[in-house]
Amino acid sequence: MGRILMAIGALFFIIGAVWTALEQTGIGKFLGHLPGDIHMTNEGFSFHFPIVTCLIISIVLSIILNVVMHR
Repeated sequence: MGRILMAIGALFFIIGAVWTALEQTGIGKFLGHLPGDIHMTNEGFSFHFPIVTCLIISIVLSIILNVVMHR
Protein backbone atom coordinates (compact mmCIF):
# COMPACT_ATOMS: atom_id res chain seq x y z
CA MET A 1 0.00 0.00 0.00
CA GLY A 2 2.87 2.36 0.77
CA ARG A 3 4.39 1.94 -2.68
CA ILE A 4 1.06 2.64 -4.32
CA LEU A 5 0.62 5.84 -2.32
CA MET A 6 4.17 6.94 -3.17
CA ALA A 7 3.55 6.22 -6.87
CA ILE A 8 0.33 8.26 -6.80
CA GLY A 9 2.17 11.11 -5.05
CA ALA A 10 4.97 10.99 -7.63
CA LEU A 11 2.38 11.03 -10.42
CA PHE A 12 0.72 14.12 -8.94
CA PHE A 13 4.13 15.78 -8.63
CA ILE A 14 4.94 15.06 -12.29
CA ILE A 15 1.53 16.32 -13.44
CA GLY A 16 2.03 19.51 -11.41
CA ALA A 17 5.50 20.05 -12.87
CA VAL A 18 4.26 19.52 -16.42
CA TRP A 19 1.27 21.80 -15.83
CA THR A 20 3.56 24.54 -14.49
CA ALA A 21 5.92 24.14 -17.45
CA LEU A 22 3.00 24.39 -19.87
CA GLU A 23 1.79 27.57 -18.18
CA GLN A 24 5.27 29.07 -18.48
CA THR A 25 5.34 28.38 -22.24
CA GLY A 26 1.85 29.78 -22.77
CA ILE A 27 0.28 26.48 -23.82
CA GLY A 28 -1.29 25.87 -20.41
CA LYS A 29 -3.53 28.92 -20.60
CA PHE A 30 -5.63 27.17 -23.25
CA LEU A 31 -6.39 24.13 -21.08
CA GLY A 32 -9.78 24.69 -19.50
CA HIS A 33 -10.62 27.43 -22.00
CA LEU A 34 -11.16 25.41 -25.18
CA PRO A 35 -14.18 25.82 -27.45
CA GLY A 36 -16.89 23.56 -26.09
CA ASP A 37 -15.98 24.05 -22.43
CA ILE A 38 -19.06 25.18 -20.51
CA HIS A 39 -18.90 28.40 -18.52
CA MET A 40 -21.98 30.12 -17.08
CA THR A 41 -22.02 33.21 -14.90
CA ASN A 42 -24.99 34.81 -13.13
CA GLU A 43 -25.27 37.16 -10.17
CA GLY A 44 -23.37 35.53 -7.32
CA PHE A 45 -22.97 32.25 -9.22
CA SER A 46 -20.32 30.91 -11.55
CA PHE A 47 -20.17 27.43 -13.09
CA HIS A 48 -17.29 26.09 -15.19
CA PHE A 49 -17.16 22.58 -16.67
CA PRO A 50 -14.21 21.98 -19.03
CA ILE A 51 -15.77 19.04 -20.90
CA VAL A 52 -13.63 19.32 -24.05
CA THR A 53 -10.46 19.67 -21.99
CA CYS A 54 -11.44 16.55 -20.01
CA LEU A 55 -12.03 14.62 -23.24
CA ILE A 56 -8.66 15.62 -24.67
CA ILE A 57 -6.83 14.71 -21.45
CA SER A 58 -8.68 11.38 -21.35
CA ILE A 59 -7.73 10.53 -24.94
CA VAL A 60 -4.08 11.44 -24.40
CA LEU A 61 -3.86 9.43 -21.16
CA SER A 62 -5.58 6.44 -22.80
CA ILE A 63 -3.05 6.46 -25.63
CA ILE A 64 -0.11 6.76 -23.24
CA LEU A 65 -1.38 3.99 -20.96
CA ASN A 66 -2.08 1.67 -23.91
CA VAL A 67 1.47 2.18 -25.20
CA VAL A 68 3.01 1.63 -21.76
CA MET A 69 0.87 -1.41 -20.82
CA HIS A 70 1.27 -3.24 -24.15
CA ARG A 71 5.06 -3.22 -24.35
